[in-house]
Amino acid sequence: MIKDFVERIGKMNFVLLLVVFSIIIVSEAIFFFGNKLDAVFIGLWAPTILGLMNYLKYKK
Repeated sequence: MIKDFVERIGKMNFVLLLVVFSIIIVSEAIFFFGNKLDAVFIGLWAPTILGLMNYLKYKK
């Protein structure tokens, strides 16, 4: 199941999606430990990476 997903989207996109998922988890953990401003800053990295992925996908 995961192997089919990786083949469909590509290895690099899969790695970037794992990075985005881990950024969200880390941001949530930092938020709940009380550093709200740091968590918001780190949480903004995820949509930035996703936007970069979209830009590179459609750039030709």
